[in-house]
Amino acid sequence: MNRNQWLRVIEVVGGIVLLQGAIGILNEFTGLPGGWGLIGHIGFLDGHEVYGSIALIVFAFAVFAAVEAQRKN
Repeated sequence: MNRNQWLRVIEVVGGIVLLQGAIGILNEFTGLPGGWGLIGHIGFLDGHEVYGSIALIVFAFAVFAAVEAQRKN
C-alpha cells in the first residue's frame, strides 16, 4: 500500500470512531435501547459514557487533522 492508501485507511478509521462517539451521545441523551454503540460495552466507563463519547469525537477530529497535515507534506 502506498502512502495515500494508508492515509485513506486512517481516515476511514477516524470516521468509524466519530460515528461511535456520535452513537454514544445519541444513546445517552435519547435512551435508545439496543446497545449498538461500542462505548456502552466498555466496563470501566460505566456512568461516564458521555465523557467517553466526547473523547471519541475529539480523537476523531484529531485524526482528521493529522491526516490533512500529512497530505499537505
